[in-house]
Order: sequence, then C-alpha cells, then structure tokens
Amino acid sequence: MNTLTATAVGIGPMIKHWRERRRMSQLYLASEAEISSRHLSFIETGRAAPSRAMVLRLAEYLEVPLRERNELLNAAGFAPVFQERSLTDQSMQPARTAVEQILKGHEPYPALAIDRHWNLVSANGAVAALIADADPSLLEPPVNVLRLSLHPRGLASKIVNLAQWRGHLLERLERQIALTADPQLSALRDEFKRYPGGSGRDDAGESSIVIPFVLSTAAGQLSFISTTMMFGTPIDITLSELAIELFFPADEATAAAFSR
Repeated sequence: MNTLTATAVGIGPMIKHWRERRRMSQLYLASEAEISSRHLSFIETGRAAPSRAMVLRLAEYLEVPLRERNELLNAAGFAPVFQERSLTDQSMQPARTAVEQILKGHEPYPALAIDRHWNLVSANGAVAALIADADPSLLEPPVNVLRLSLHPRGLASKIVNLAQWRGHLLERLERQIALTADPQLSALRDEFKRYPGGSGRDDAGESSIVIPFVLSTAAGQLSFISTTMMFGTPIDITLSELAIELFFPADEATAAAFSR
C-alpha cells in the first residue's frame, strides 16, 4: 500500500495502515501505548476520535517519521506539530554549521550529506574529485546520489564490486521504504532495479567485516568502508531526514593514496 494521505482517508485507516506495516497486532500496540485494545479498535474503525496526544503517542510507538506524523494529525483534525524549514533558514544555522564542519573535518576522505530521497545536500572536495568523470547530466542539481552511483554512465562502470555494492544500496533503500512508505523512494527502487550490474554479496571476501565500496580510479583501486550519521532527537522534518555519509579507507593503499 502506498502512503495514505490525510485527504484520502481518515485517521483510523491510517493508524491501521502503519500498524500493519510494522507488523503489530492491535493487542501489542495497545499494550505498548497503554490503552485498551478495544479503544484502539474503535479508533481504527472510526468509532472513536483520538485526541492529539493519542495520535502522537501511537505515532511514536509505530515509529512513524515526522513528515507522516503531520499527516496523521491532519487526518485527525489537528494542526501539524513538526515544522519543515530549509537548511538556509536562519534558525537552521547551528545544524548547517555542524554539517559543514563534519564534511570539511573528514577531509581528505569523502563525505557527503543527503536528504530523504538521497539527493545531494552538500559534499566535501574529495567527493567532487571522485565523481568528476560521471556523465554531466547526472551531476545537474538535484544530484541523486543513488542514481549517480548505480547508473551505467555514473560510477557503476568504475565500481569494482558493483553487484555487492548495488545489493547493499538496494537493501538500504528497501528498509527506508518499509519505514516511510514513501512512493518516490519506491519509484527510485524500481528504476535502479532496471540498471545492469546484478545484486548480491557473492563477491564478498571472507575476511571482510563490512561491505566495502571499491572504486577504480586514476590513482589506483580505492577501497572504503562507510558510516551514516543522523541528528539526534530532531523535531524539524528537514533535520530528521538529513543523513551524513562518511567514507574511511578500508586498506593501507587507499589511505596512502589520499595522503599523497
């Protein structure tokens, strides 16, 4: 089922939709939220109207993203709680500064920030050097990092372990879709599955501790491991959807190449 909008259905079916996505029974959710399963059943069937506090409590236990929590509030007849401000907004200056400090501080290794749909928000100089040879059409804003990575005219032809890395990215995308029910992410997944390159982890080395990102470059073969950072306890939608990807050398040869 695609994302249910407040204008299409009421709060009851939306709560049921998220409960079923999380594979929770009415009894389990009611127990977690400290309400009776009868009351939850009445909410889902429209026989009871939840309060604003109840909507937010159920959304919290269902791990509904902030953007979709606003939709739940709208469906229940309440005003949205969570703001969505641009990173250029003055109030976002501390977060914007933190992002740029992390990206700059991670040099000489690659680091980038992406939004909910994997569009590039910011990147350091090391990333610019790695993607410089990609097709110019893929570098026109908004740059989608997944498309840039997996498209045949992007980095795909240079990724040594393409099937392995592609499988990893698609798994991450599937988990994100399961969490958010975002139709735009589903469309991206369907697009990427049509790209050549296979999927899987058959080429993973026995000594690997994580899935590496191995890239063939003019400086030689570079191998990275990555980590993802997100802001803790965000109450702004933009911040809640912002992710910072940091790439570290996976071997001494890669570290030496960047040192040079």
